[in-house]
Amino acid sequence: MARDRTQVHREKARSYADAGEEFFRSGEREAESRSWNAAGVLLVHAAIAWADAVAIQLAGVKSTSDNHQDAVRLLAEVSEGRAGRDEATSHLRRIIDEKTHVSYMGKSWQARDCEVLRKHAERFRLWVMKVIGR
Repeated sequence: MARDRTQVHREKARSYADAGEEFFRSGEREAESRSWNAAGVLLVHAAIAWADAVAIQLAGVKSTSDNHQDAVRLLAEVSEGRAGRDEATSHLRRIIDEKTHVSYMGKSWQARDCEVLRKHAERFRLWVMKVIGR
């Protein structure tokens, strides 16, 4: 097992998916309140939690890397051959790229940024729910 992964019992996948749902709903509420940075952070965390849920469900592992792109790579690996995998990893990659841009470039999220994040998160969420059977 690589150092940037840890084993997780597969029954924990549901709790990660539930956390993703909570983050997503909270992100939507923050966007409604025009708290763009809070909304963006919550939408990113929703996607990361959903990626963990899939990796746990399919392989009993999750990423522990500080580089969130490693979670994208792990997701692609564990979901090899699944319908919609390439589109789903593309949505996740775009969400993580935006997080990196904001976190390290000093950018703040605005309304349009949050709407783009929400759309990618929603599309990723739909695939995740199919994979984990919800």
